[in-house]
Amino acid sequence: SSSKAAKKEAAGNGVLTFEDPPSVGISLNETLKLLPDELKANTKIKSVTPRPPRKPRLERAASLDEKSWRRWRRFRTSQESLTDPNETSSSNGSLQEASLSPPVRGRASPCHQCCQQNSLHSSPDASEASPMGKSRGGTSDLGKRASEISSAFGGLLRGKAFAGGKPRLSQIMPARPLPPMELNVASHTLRTANRIDSDCMDYRHYSQHKFGRVSSSLSDSRLHGNGMVYDNCSTDSMKSTFSLLTPIRSKDVRSRSYLEGSLLANGALLGAEELSRYFPDRNIGIFVATWNMQGQKELPVNLDDFLLPTDPDYAQDMYVIGVQEGCPDRREWEIRLQETLGPHYVMLYSAAHGVLYMSIFIRRDLIWFCSEVEYATVTTRIVSQIKTKGALGICFTFFGTSFLFITSHFTSGDSKVNERKLDYNKTIQALTLPKNVPDTNPYRSSSNDVTTRFDEVFWFGDFNFRLNKDRETVDSILNQNPETDVSKLLAYDQLTSEMSRGSIFKGFQEADINFRPSYKFDIGKDSYDTTSKQRTPSYTDRVVYRSRYRDDIHAVKYSSCPVIKTSDHRPVFALFRVKVRPGRDNIPLAAGQFDRELYLIGIKRRITRELQKRQEQKDQKSSSVCSIS
Repeated sequence: SSSKAAKKEAAGNGVLTFEDPPSVGISLNETLKLLPDELKANTKIKSVTPRPPRKPRLERAASLDEKSWRRWRRFRTSQESLTDPNETSSSNGSLQEASLSPPVRGRASPCHQCCQQNSLHSSPDASEASPMGKSRGGTSDLGKRASEISSAFGGLLRGKAFAGGKPRLSQIMPARPLPPMELNVASHTLRTANRIDSDCMDYRHYSQHKFGRVSSSLSDSRLHGNGMVYDNCSTDSMKSTFSLLTPIRSKDVRSRSYLEGSLLANGALLGAEELSRYFPDRNIGIFVATWNMQGQKELPVNLDDFLLPTDPDYAQDMYVIGVQEGCPDRREWEIRLQETLGPHYVMLYSAAHGVLYMSIFIRRDLIWFCSEVEYATVTTRIVSQIKTKGALGICFTFFGTSFLFITSHFTSGDSKVNERKLDYNKTIQALTLPKNVPDTNPYRSSSNDVTTRFDEVFWFGDFNFRLNKDRETVDSILNQNPETDVSKLLAYDQLTSEMSRGSIFKGFQEADINFRPSYKFDIGKDSYDTTSKQRTPSYTDRVVYRSRYRDDIHAVKYSSCPVIKTSDHRPVFALFRVKVRPGRDNIPLAAGQFDRELYLIGIKRRITRELQKRQEQKDQKSSSVCSIS
C-alpha cells in the first residue's frame, strides 16, 4: 500500500517512478549521469528500474503484399505522430496501450508491430504527453532532451512507467482501398459429406462452451469467427468447423420422425437434403463396360487401363462390368476387380448366368443409399447344356432413381440379324424385374417391356451385330483411316441400321463411336483375324442406354481398351453422367450390404502387390554390375 501511495504522489508531482529489476536500472542510471547538468537540474528522476522487454511473440508468416502494407502503415503512423494536434499518437501513449491491451493474434498482429515501431521512433510532441514534460513546461531545448530520453529507452519503458490519463491511438485508415478478396470459393464439383445441417447452424455457438473438440481446429474457427467463410463455402468446399461428421443433437435423435414415403422429411436418408450433401449438382459418374473373355483362363496382368482410364482424371462413383464367355474362375475375376479399384470401392452385388457375369462396385460411402438389389436371367438358347447365350439383369434404386443394368450375348453369325432381334424381344419380355423394390413411376411402365419400368437403363454386351461388307473393303477403310475416323465403317453397321428403323432397342441411344472395331483379333496381337476364316472386323461389343426423362444421361466417353489382348475381343467401356433424384424412405434398403470377404481379399492382394513392387525396386537399386577393362 505504501508503494502505491508513493507512486500516486510521484505521479502527481510529475516524477517518473519505476519498479523493475535493479540490473536494468543500473544501466539506466549510468546513462543518465552522461546527460547535461541542465537536464539533471530540471528533471527529478528517482532510481529507475525499467521493465525488461517482453519476449517476442511468434507471429504467422506474412505474405509479400502484407509486408509492404505494414511498412507503409508504419511510415504513415510516424507522419501522423509528427503532426498530431491532439497528442494522441505519442510514444508514451502507444507504450501504455501496448501494455494494457494484450496483442491480438492473427490479423491484428500488424497493429501490434506498428505500436512497437512507433515507440522506438516517437516525435518531439511525445514529451508533452508525459507528466515529466508537463512538470516544468520549460524551453524547447528541454523538450528535445526529454524526447531523446523517451526515444532512447522507449523499448524498455512500459505502460506502468507513466501515470495520468490513458491516451488512445488515432484510427489509422489505409490511403488506398485494399484489393478485393474473393470469399466465395465454393466449387460445386467437389463432393463433401461435411455440410452443416440448416437446423444445426446454431450448434457451434451452443457447443463451443461445452465441448473442447468443437474449437480444436484453430484455423477453421478463426475463419468462421472473423466472418471469412460464407455458408455456401463451408457447405460445398471447406472442412466442417466441428469435425468431419455433421453434428447431431440428442434432442434431434429423439424427436426426428422418418416419415415413410415423405420426400421432405427432415433428415430422411434418401431425401433431397442428404442427396445434396453428397452430390450438390445431383449427378453421379457411372462406368459401364463389356468384355467377351472368350473363356480364357489367363487374366490380364493389369486392369488399370481398362477400369481406370487416364481421361478423365477422376474415378467414377459406380462401376458396372459385364462379361460374356467369362473365365472359369469367376471369384478370381471379382478379386482382380476389387484389387484394381482399391479400398475406396466395395462390391454391391454380383450375379452370373452360365458364363455371363456382372459385377457392380460402388463407392463405399454410398452403399447406405441403395435399395435391395434384385436380379433376373433369360436364356435364349435352351438346347445348349452351357448357358452361353442369354441375358442377365440387375436392378436397384439409388436415392430416388431406379437403375437397370442388362448384359447380353446374342446369337452369333454374320447374317443372323433376325435371330438377334428375337433375342432382344425375348429379353425385354422375360426379365421379371423389379420384384420387391417399388417402381418409381408406375404410370410410365409397361408389362411387356422391362426397360420401361426403370428410370435409367444401360444395356451392354456382345450383341454380335456385324458389318455388312467384305473383309477386303473393311481392311482398306481401316488402312486409310488408321486413327479414329470410322464413319465409313459405321455406314455398314447392322445395329446402327436396325436401331434407326426402330426394330431393336426402342428408345435407346448410343454415343458416337470413335474407336476401331473390337472384334476379331488374333490373341496377343493388334492384327485382325488372320486365320483361314478371315472374319470381318465388326463392332460386336456395344453399350446403349435409355432414360425416362430427357437429358438425364450424358455420355462422357465411349471407347475400347486396346492394351488388353488376352481375348479375340477388346473390352469396350463408356462413362456417363447421370442425374439422380431424391427418394422416399419407404423402400427396402440394402442397409450397407456389400461383399466383405471379397473386400478384405482384394485389399490384401493390393498390399502384397505393392510390397513386392517396392522390394523389386530395392533389389534393382542394390544390384550392380562391375566391369574391369
